[in-house]
Amino acid sequence: MLGIVPDIDPAIVSLIIVPTFIFFARICDVTIGTMRIIFVARGMKMVAPILGFVEVFIWIIAIGQIFQNLTNPLNYFAYAAGFGTGNYVGMLVEERLAMGLSLIRIITQRDATNLIDYLRAAGYGVTVIDAQGKQGPGKVIFSVIKRKNIKDVENAIHEFAPKAFYSVEDIRRAAEGTFPIAPSPTPFRLNRGTRRGK
Repeated sequence: MLGIVPDIDPAIVSLIIVPTFIFFARICDVTIGTMRIIFVARGMKMVAPILGFVEVFIWIIAIGQIFQNLTNPLNYFAYAAGFGTGNYVGMLVEERLAMGLSLIRIITQRDATNLIDYLRAAGYGVTVIDAQGKQGPGKVIFSVIKRKNIKDVENAIHEFAPKAFYSVEDIRRAAEGTFPIAPSPTPFRLNRGTRRGK
């Protein structure tokens, strides 16, 4: 890298430019690696190999700078810091993309009519099963939703069934299904005199 920037003081290159380059290179390759693992888990066979190629290519460049500057401990710190930061950034990027489907399971022991009506009106496919729990009869509500809609469904649960138990699981593959066509509306408020269900 010294040969690429001959007009800059070698000390500045060694102490600032090279560690900074390694740090950001590691962020890039680890972020891509995190995405690649997620895509592999979701069975996306075309995207994962391409990301793997880019990931390894960037890694080779970064590790090459390490071997060219073995006496600089800042490079090791930058390498490790970039790795940790890359994991965090990768999870943020994946969360923003919110690709794929999730199964949301809601268990409620009170009347869930308002919640069910809202979900169906918003375009979600909903399956309701009668259940018997420790504290008496209840409902189990299942819905396969797009991951980008998880927050909307969670908001509806907090609004209409604030004490309900719910869990969210990723789904690798699903056939058919009912999903909202347009962005789902914001959950409407219940009247003050209406009793919230669970």
